[in-house]
Amino acid sequence: MTVTEFIVAIELGSTEIRGVAGRKNSDGSIQILAHASERSSDWIKKGVIYNSDKTQQCLVSVLRKLEEQLGASIKKAYVGVGGQSVRSIENRVSRQFNEETKISQALVDSLMKANREMALSDMEILAVVPQEYKIGKDSRIEPVGISAESIEGHYLNVIARRSLKDKIKQCFRQARCEVADYLLSPLATADAVLTDNEKRSGCALVDMGAETTTVSIYKNNILRHLAVIPLGGNSITKDICSEQIEEEDAEQLKIRFASAYTEPTEEDEDANKEYNLEGKVAAIKAQQLEIIVEARIKEIIANVWNQISFSKYNDKLLAGIVITGGAANMPNMAEAFRHVTNVDKIRIARGCEIAQNSMANLPKDGTCNTLVGLLIEGRDNCCRTEARKGTQLNLDLNPQQETNQPQPAEETKSETEAELKRAQEQQKEELRKKRLAECDAYLAEAESLLSRNKFKAALKEIENARQMNLEEKREEINQLEEKINKRKKEDSWFGRFTKGLDDIMKE
Repeated sequence: MTVTEFIVAIELGSTEIRGVAGRKNSDGSIQILAHASERSSDWIKKGVIYNSDKTQQCLVSVLRKLEEQLGASIKKAYVGVGGQSVRSIENRVSRQFNEETKISQALVDSLMKANREMALSDMEILAVVPQEYKIGKDSRIEPVGISAESIEGHYLNVIARRSLKDKIKQCFRQARCEVADYLLSPLATADAVLTDNEKRSGCALVDMGAETTTVSIYKNNILRHLAVIPLGGNSITKDICSEQIEEEDAEQLKIRFASAYTEPTEEDEDANKEYNLEGKVAAIKAQQLEIIVEARIKEIIANVWNQISFSKYNDKLLAGIVITGGAANMPNMAEAFRHVTNVDKIRIARGCEIAQNSMANLPKDGTCNTLVGLLIEGRDNCCRTEARKGTQLNLDLNPQQETNQPQPAEETKSETEAELKRAQEQQKEELRKKRLAECDAYLAEAESLLSRNKFKAALKEIENARQMNLEEKREEINQLEEKINKRKKEDSWFGRFTKGLDDIMKE
């Protein structure tokens, strides 16, 4: 399959780096063309990149997998921004007039500009959501055209640490992929999961991830509050590990046997019931697992409800609470929320509200909802479309000639298919040549770094070249890696000491 028009979205999650390529149809649906993922739990913590080199390698791998499925080269991608440091803060900007003045769009824009200039220490504004404008005693969503003696703009600023985007930018630069735009992951998730009625009536969207839980409050189609709680599904796994169980086994025990809520019972017949994994020594008493899991779930939900109460919209959410994310798949999660929050209207969103026509199947477990939301927000073609000779088909070279000398339908169809096939083969060959050139660039940079005795950086370029998975370059990569390691060993103090001894012995 060769595709030349598509949008690429990347989500840097705490469990996996996920990528998707697709396109939007005229009827509002989307077509998923490719999907890929790589484990990232050791390099990204709570949505924050801690190991840039390993994250970049995972990112390169995801991009290569997408390119192989598409049969085309990726130039840029839309990236989701989330994580522990993301939160919302309120701000107000006012103007007083000497006389009654008609409010113009320029005045509203100046209020927005003043809001964006608010002082923030080590933080930056990622997005601004206007809440309302106070004009006298009235509140308006659209103030333009109204005459007043004063105006006060109420804004919700979504902020995060400055280093958050800087680290993402660094990883994409090293992966030789442009960032088409930075998109707020919580907003993208809401667009993919919530219905128009839920946003209008008022609801809390709770995205339960591996290491964080994101709470987004909507009312009258406007984001009212956003907070990220540093607790998630992995918190439960680590709690189970406290019972002297390996993390991998603890995760499996959680997936297979854990429940977010269990109805209390007076019977003690299951007091000695035990859960274990086949072929492994890992085991835990059923009652102990229940106590551990429910305690952590209650803590997470209590923190969620605290954020809902803090937003002052806890009594205005007519559509209740919508839960999504991987951790939301735990049995009886909705019952656990009802028990703690006393909110009856609870919905588990494992899929999206957007119609999909997929060539690459996405899991329907809530883990890819943010990814789909990011894809929906994308606008520009992410395919690398530099002009190449002979790659553009023109199936209507001489319409006048075709009119005068019509060809049989079958012959025309077969010629068209043959020409299209040749174009596809040519594009695949060009993609292969591009990847070879990219690999050669990594190797040339490694040689350059080696000549300056920068062994660590040189080995990093070798690893980048190896990630290209080009069989014809494997031997060259191995030889250069051996050369770098040899020079590194010779340049060490022990190597120099040994060489000095050899020189003395020769003399």
